[in-house]
Amino acid sequence: MSMASGVGSSASLWTEVSRCGQNGDFTRALKAVNKILHENKDDVTALRCKIVCLIQNGGFKEALNVINTHTRSLTSDMIGFEKAYCEYRLNRVESALKTIEGIAEQTDKLKELYGQVLYRLERYSECETVYKDLIRNSQDEYEEERKTNLAAVLAAQSMWENSTPEDLGLTDSTYELCYNAACGLIGRGLLTQAMKKLQEAEELCRRSLSEDTDVTEEDIDAELAVIHSQMACVMQLQGRTEDALALYNQVVKLKPSDVGLLAVTANNIITINKDQNVFDSKKKVKLMNAEGVEYKLAKKQLQAIEFNKALLAMYTNQADQCRKLSSSLQAQNPSHPRPVLIQVAQLCREKQHSKALEQLQRFSEHHPESASGIKLTMAQLYLTQGHVTKACDILRSIEDFKHKQGMVSALVMMYTHEEDIDSAIDVFIYYWYVFFPPGSVTHLALVREAADFKLRYGRKKEALTDLEQLWKQNRKDVHTLAQLISAYSLVDQDKAKALSKHLPSPDTMSFNIDVDELENSHDATYIRKRATKVSGETLAKDQGQGDVKKKKKKKKGKMPKNYDPKSTPDPERWLPMRERSYYRGRKKGKKKEQVGRGTQGATSGAAAELDASKMASSPPTSPRPGSGTGSATNVVPPRQQKPAAPAAARKKPPQKKKKGGKGGW
Repeated sequence: MSMASGVGSSASLWTEVSRCGQNGDFTRALKAVNKILHENKDDVTALRCKIVCLIQNGGFKEALNVINTHTRSLTSDMIGFEKAYCEYRLNRVESALKTIEGIAEQTDKLKELYGQVLYRLERYSECETVYKDLIRNSQDEYEEERKTNLAAVLAAQSMWENSTPEDLGLTDSTYELCYNAACGLIGRGLLTQAMKKLQEAEELCRRSLSEDTDVTEEDIDAELAVIHSQMACVMQLQGRTEDALALYNQVVKLKPSDVGLLAVTANNIITINKDQNVFDSKKKVKLMNAEGVEYKLAKKQLQAIEFNKALLAMYTNQADQCRKLSSSLQAQNPSHPRPVLIQVAQLCREKQHSKALEQLQRFSEHHPESASGIKLTMAQLYLTQGHVTKACDILRSIEDFKHKQGMVSALVMMYTHEEDIDSAIDVFIYYWYVFFPPGSVTHLALVREAADFKLRYGRKKEALTDLEQLWKQNRKDVHTLAQLISAYSLVDQDKAKALSKHLPSPDTMSFNIDVDELENSHDATYIRKRATKVSGETLAKDQGQGDVKKKKKKKKGKMPKNYDPKSTPDPERWLPMRERSYYRGRKKGKKKEQVGRGTQGATSGAAAELDASKMASSPPTSPRPGSGTGSATNVVPPRQQKPAAPAAARKKPPQKKKKGGKGGW
């Protein structure tokens, strides 16, 4: 009787599990399964149902514990997909990969998961192969999603691996496909085309979401956030930083649920702020430190975020924090030069240039693959300290850049600044002529620069070889021929005469230029005065005035009254009196009463009082440091003297009346 009731109870529980599963009520289904397992804890079907219910409810950790607890009854072929999926959702990607590779039967859903795992591990080539195989060998309603994932893989290859993937003919039928195509264009540097694709993706997104009546405008804005953030990124790369910053802030205000999107947007805002608006950058760092960001972004994105954190610490004068972050980055990427450059920048801010140079030298020796960029930084530091010759030595030691025209230009300019013309000419000889075949366009252009440089600094003899080479390449180059003749005139005049025969005749050198049209042009700065025709009366009038002018005599200058034409003028009359030979100095007479140097209006009487020579002793103007009191005087300082009133404005003291008188005076 008891067994019959137990069987009936078990059947009803299974019926409830089936009904709840069809309705999507996995919480009630899980309760029924637990009752079944309470009766039989090793029921394989009930265990599998429990794992599915837990996964549907987001309990991936509990589901994985059930799988690991019942390894004997639940084999990898039986429950391998569920185990790998739980590990993937728990961000245990390496474990998920091992689980998938250990499953014998590769079903379509397992391949889908395998592609996702490979994408998270940034193994894009293998991931591309998996999705191509899925699209080729499956026909169901998920084909559009597979194409979207494949487009994302191609975009990632373009952006993070600097490769140009093949065109697979994926149509931009949905806004997700259009968005991924735009990301691929950004990776290839086609920013204008990428912006057009993003605008198409925005339009497709609005159109598709507006058809659903349950979707609100806020939902549409949230879905468009990733597209708008990518648009702002394109604007920033194009140099439109103000527009990009406004769009980035618009995305942040929406507070999207994607922590990866928020972290990237905040990072890009910080890169625009740089060392300005530091308070805003500090607030944005919190978005970059959100939980789960490391699982949403690629490794290069995470590295960029950490680099910017270190730079922000440097800009905010947090030296210890900057060193800590840069050292952590260097430990993670020992061969990457950027952490070292951040440390060197911090040392330079602390005026420790010698220590910075030592660190750069040490890194370039241990990592020769990055030595070129590091040595450029060393040269820059030497230049900031004024050691131009040392900077030139560093630049000349960079093997990768010896054949670069910019390097030669920099070296020539620096040597010229140091007035070392010989070293500058050596740069032309040893750096240009080796790397370019004679007669090539680049070689001839460099020879022209070398010849012009030598002529500019008076080295005409040394420029002969360069000029001859240039003229042989182009016999019609009159300018080079003229320079060559000028140079030979100092060395071999016969050669110069022989070359002058190749100069064109004056007739052939004349140009058919309309002088009148040239003078009447808009940009003419000098216009020749033209002779105008005049009438006979005007000519006669002008001639008459000319005769009058000719007859007009020049007036003699007036002489002084005591002028004697027979006397010889003083030959020293144009010299100052003190410089004349007969000057005996000023006659000593009565000293004039000196005016006091007080305020305006002070009389000469005050000057006598201020004369220090007439005083018995001159007290100090202020007490010495440490003394308690100073000697006081009744002398009023000049700045405190009141100007004396004029005589007319002085008031006479009142006269006392005479006793007994009525009329006064």
